[in-house]
Amino acid sequence: MSKFYARRRVSILAALTGVIASVGLFNGPTASAALPTPVSAATARTYLASLTVATEDRTGYDRDLFPHWITQSGTCNTREVVLKRDGTNVVQDSACAATSGSWYSVYDGATWTAASDLDIDHLVPLAEAWDSGADSWTTSRRQAFANDLTRPQLIAVTDNVNQAKGDQDPATWMPSRTAYRCTYVRAWVQVKYYYDLSVDSAEKSALTNYLASC
Repeated sequence: MSKFYARRRVSILAALTGVIASVGLFNGPTASAALPTPVSAATARTYLASLTVATEDRTGYDRDLFPHWITQSGTCNTREVVLKRDGTNVVQDSACAATSGSWYSVYDGATWTAASDLDIDHLVPLAEAWDSGADSWTTSRRQAFANDLTRPQLIAVTDNVNQAKGDQDPATWMPSRTAYRCTYVRAWVQVKYYYDLSVDSAEKSALTNYLASC
């Protein structure tokens, strides 16, 4: 075989390998992303030290003051985007609703196969944000906070776990999975720091203690 034909054969084989790999990308299991990775524990400790400590004031809070689950693209709203991001092999219909898939709830370790069993948790709850400074924000900023896909603020979790959490901060509620607590407090501090929200004294003490063991 001449060197020309040998080189040509190698080129053809390389091209075929590339095609096969591309097919595998499209036909293989859908990779699933998760909550955006929060800052390191060291950075979180630095952020926490700079946060204003203030007493919370819930006067005037109304969930409707935080427009949420806005359209992100096409027919997909924020909830549907997070369900797709946090699930495995998620299939959506033409209206972007998840019709099948699998979701692992990092708060409690449960796995679900129906989207209706999941809530999208605002890691820093809307009422907590209001108490901590969002009462002075514009509606557009509150909307950005309630639909933030860039910071580690939204995550799909077991619905009744999210409902039990309610608007509590880490002084009174933490995920039952201890393995996730470090991630949780790092994310909490990052979100508060980014949005220049205050912490109350009990909240700061709890965050300090959890971060010390991260």
